[in-house]
Amino acid sequence: MKTALLIIFTAFVAGCSPRSEPQKNQIFGFHLIQKRRNARIPFELHANLIVIPARINDSDTLHFILDSGVSNTIVTDTATGKYLNTEYFRTIRLDGVGADSTVEAVVSIGNTLQVGYARIEAHNMILLKEDLLKLSELVGTPIHGLIGYELFERFVVTIDFQHRLLLIQLPKYFKYRRSYGTKVPLEIINKKPYIDDIFISELGKREKVKLLLDTGAGHAVMLNTFATNIPLPDKTIAVQLGMGLSGKISGELGRLDKVKIGEFDLSEVVTSFPDSASFGGKINPAFDRQGNIGGELLRRFRVTINYSEKYIAMKPIKRAMKEPFEHDMSGMDLRAKGANYREYYVDKVMDNSPASRAGLLEGDRLMFVNDASANTLNMTEIYKLLQRKEGRSINLIINRSGKLIFTTLVLKRVI
Repeated sequence: MKTALLIIFTAFVAGCSPRSEPQKNQIFGFHLIQKRRNARIPFELHANLIVIPARINDSDTLHFILDSGVSNTIVTDTATGKYLNTEYFRTIRLDGVGADSTVEAVVSIGNTLQVGYARIEAHNMILLKEDLLKLSELVGTPIHGLIGYELFERFVVTIDFQHRLLLIQLPKYFKYRRSYGTKVPLEIINKKPYIDDIFISELGKREKVKLLLDTGAGHAVMLNTFATNIPLPDKTIAVQLGMGLSGKISGELGRLDKVKIGEFDLSEVVTSFPDSASFGGKINPAFDRQGNIGGELLRRFRVTINYSEKYIAMKPIKRAMKEPFEHDMSGMDLRAKGANYREYYVDKVMDNSPASRAGLLEGDRLMFVNDASANTLNMTEIYKLLQRKEGRSINLIINRSGKLIFTTLVLKRVI
């Protein structure tokens, strides 16, 4: 089902401490070192999430998700706390999407964070007291935290999904060219970017919506039907859409007839519809937030995000634009375990799904997928196999309590 990968979260921070004062000769906010005007940062793409290398103080290389939906740098992996300045300022409360209670975190002040040639000093960072999200298990690669607004506010950021490169540029040296793509206006509200030039069409109804530009979400579109007049599609399935800071996010999954962003029309878009209990109560209606767009849609473009001039530029990637929007066709969720997150266990099996018909059970460990040893594949590669083509057979060898079992999955589209 790949539900756990569809939504990471958008955090709402209450009571966060003010920035620590920069010391003499320190520059406020992110800046480029070595007198650079721009820099390139290679990234990895896992579950449609942009994973960039970073270093905190004297740490080894860490891995952060580039998440335009977060206002502050958040360290989600508690073990990474050893690299932070141990002078914790105070405990704060984080409200995130999800059905359960809010969570506590602490603020560490006076840190240095470096992403490629971009550096920020005297930096406050939020450390979760408990690794509730377990992002590494969901994504299948080590994830130590999330970084968002502080990077986007200082640079024009171009995400080149085709070549897996970020290009960050100082705004005063950046000049828009038509070759960068079509401009779509942005509105920055509470440190988060919103696009309101979006039209949703479903069951004969068409409505203009305002959606968060959320690079920290792996899905294509999430729509809050309780905040719009758009009806649910005729065919939906009830699923766990993902994890938020405050717990599981449940809802429905279906296909929208059409999503139009600027001049771009996208059809049959797989869309998440969270229920009001796990999502709606967390949204402040003053922000007029009606949902978000995430990596499964964004990866079909070369995207340039310019906060200072309040627009994004979208240039279609021809090959990616031809790909249909698909959902997992196996009916199971996986978790990655082990030192390198290359041990894959069945976490959940959907009733009456290909996985259930193949006899898979929670706790089964994948040993072989077709002819490949599972530990030679990353999580993204496995999920791509499980959503590639309806009717395709996937041969699996699993380990169940020490016993090897051979079975075959026959993929079936559920929406």
